[in-house]
Amino acid sequence: MRLNLARTLPRSAANGPGERFVLWVQGCPLACPGCWNPDTWAFERRDLRSVEDLAAVIVATEGIEGVTFTGGEPFAQARALTALAERVRTAGLSVFVFTGYDLDELSRPEHLALLAVTDVVVAGRYVESKRATGLAWRGSANQRVHFLSDRYGPADMNEVAEVEFHVDSDGTLTVTGFPDAELLAFAVDE
Repeated sequence: MRLNLARTLPRSAANGPGERFVLWVQGCPLACPGCWNPDTWAFERRDLRSVEDLAAVIVATEGIEGVTFTGGEPFAQARALTALAERVRTAGLSVFVFTGYDLDELSRPEHLALLAVTDVVVAGRYVESKRATGLAWRGSANQRVHFLSDRYGPADMNEVAEVEFHVDSDGTLTVTGFPDAELLAFAVDE
């Protein structure tokens, strides 16, 4: 079983509780206007990775709390992500998922299987007119945080990094999290 990924980040504190390994999946049927990751919308082949190999890399990453699935739309690859989530949870890591769907829209068997191995899901389409800063793990005020296990709760939302800047060895700048417009404009201009 393989996943089609847009990119990965081995360590982030802005994409869920604690330090997390982040996977951006490729492909999203929602294409929300103003989305931060429009390069992940197309259902094109980018970086195919086997679930087994990816699980080994994630589990071998020292000092992380868990893994975060974002995108694109994670529930478009629910079966493969469920298999990955089962493996990382067996290793003691948590699973956090960002989705553009509302929770009640995730009713297909493969969606329910992924939800069953998820600790926290942030659900709801990004709505540009409801863009808000200062909301833990959310870009627009309509999005909701759902705690699906007892591993985390609302108190875990208090000390959250809103934005991170990562510079790769080739000089590529990755901005992740939820920066305000001024900070994002500054990062892009520089």
